[in-house]
Amino acid sequence: MHYLNISFTHKNSTLEVREKLSYGDDKEKHACLKGLLKSENIAGAILISTCNRIEVMANCTDVEKASDYIFNLLSNRAGLDVKELRKYADIFDDSTAIHHLFSVAASLDSMVLGETQIVGQLKDAFRFAYDNHYCGKKLARAMKNAFSYAAKVRNTTEISSKPVSMASVSVSKLKSLVDDLKGKKALVIGVGEMSEITAKHLIGAGVDVYIVNRTQHKADKLAIECCTKTLPFAQLKHVINDFEILFTATSSSEPIITDEIVKPCAFSRYWFDLAIPRDISCSMDDKINLFVIDDLKNTVDENLEFREEAARSAHGIVGRGVVEFFDWLSAQDIEPTIKEIYLKANEAAKEESSRAINSGYIPKEYEDEAKKMCEQSLKRFLHDITENIRSSSDDFKSELINGAMSSIIKEKRVNINETK
Repeated sequence: MHYLNISFTHKNSTLEVREKLSYGDDKEKHACLKGLLKSENIAGAILISTCNRIEVMANCTDVEKASDYIFNLLSNRAGLDVKELRKYADIFDDSTAIHHLFSVAASLDSMVLGETQIVGQLKDAFRFAYDNHYCGKKLARAMKNAFSYAAKVRNTTEISSKPVSMASVSVSKLKSLVDDLKGKKALVIGVGEMSEITAKHLIGAGVDVYIVNRTQHKADKLAIECCTKTLPFAQLKHVINDFEILFTATSSSEPIITDEIVKPCAFSRYWFDLAIPRDISCSMDDKINLFVIDDLKNTVDENLEFREEAARSAHGIVGRGVVEFFDWLSAQDIEPTIKEIYLKANEAAKEESSRAINSGYIPKEYEDEAKKMCEQSLKRFLHDITENIRSSSDDFKSELINGAMSSIIKEKRVNINETK
C-alpha cells in the first residue's frame, strides 16, 4: 500500500485554478471523497480544500493508476483538461508524500511561514474523512504523526513567535506604545482580511472595536464574526475624533480621512494606515501618531528573516519525523510475520510434547509441564532471531526478509495440512 498526495497550492497554481478546484460545503466534499473511493486502486482519501491549497491525500495500491483517476475526477470538477491540470500539480508518493504532509502541518509550506491556521484546517479535513469512513488507520496514523511533529516544531522553535502580517505587526506596534489597551476604543475601517485580523487581535487585547465600511451589510457580517459593533459609514466624519485608535485598510482610490473631518483632540491618537493607495491625507498635530505601511515593513522583514532561521531547525525536525514514521511503519509490517512464527512454534511444541507422551517417553501426568518446557525452549531460541528481524526491518532488506519468512510459514502450513 502506497501514500499519494496530489497538491495544488499558491506555489504552483493560480487563484483562478484553485477556485475551480475548490470544494466549498460538506455536500461537495462528500461527493468528492465518495468518488475517490470508487477507484479499486484507492483504499482511503482525505480532501484538503482551503483558499491557498487543494490537496488529495490517499493511500493506494497503484500510484500511477490512482493518480490518473484523481486527475480525471479533478478535471471534471474544474472543467479543465487533465494535461493542463498536471502542469500545475505537484505529485508526491510514499516518503515524499509523508514529508510533504509533515511540512504542511508544520506550516513550512504556507504562504506565511509559521502561520498556525493550517493545522486546524488539516485537522478538520482529517476528522471529516475519518468520521465518515473515507480513510482508515493507515492514513490516520500518518495524519496523527503529522500533528505530533507540527506541535514539536511549534514548541521547540520560534517559527510562530513573531508576527509577519502587516495587521499583526500593527497591533504589536500599538501594544508597544500603549501600556494597557483594555477598555480603549478603536475604529476599524474596511472589511478585508487585514481588517478582520486587526479587529480580532484588538478584541483579544480587550479593546472596544467598531467597524465601518461603505457597504453596510459587509460591515455587519464582519461584526458578527468578531462579536463586535458597527457604525454607519456616513457617520465617519462625526465619530472619527472620538476614537484613540484607528486602523484603516480600504480599497478606496482617494483618501477617506482628510483635514475637513479631523479636529484637534486633547488625548493622544494612534492611527495605522494599511491601505495602498493611502486612506489618510491630512495635516498631523503632535497628538496624532501616524504609521503607514513603509513604517512597519522593516519589522515585517525582520520577523520574516527570524522565522526563516527558525524554519531551518523545523525542517530538521520534520526530516527526522519522516524517518521515524517509516521505521515504525516497517516494524508494523514485520510484526504479523513474527507473530505467525511464534504461533507455528507453539503448534510444534504441542505436537512434539503430545508425541512424546503418546510414545510413553513422558508420563501422562506431566503433559502440561512438557508442553511448557517445549514452548519456553522455542521462545528462548526464537528471541534473538526475531529481534534481528525487527532490527533489519528499517533497511532495504526488510521486504526480502518478510517475504522469505512468509513463504516458509506458508509452506509449513501446507505441509501440516497435508500431514493431517
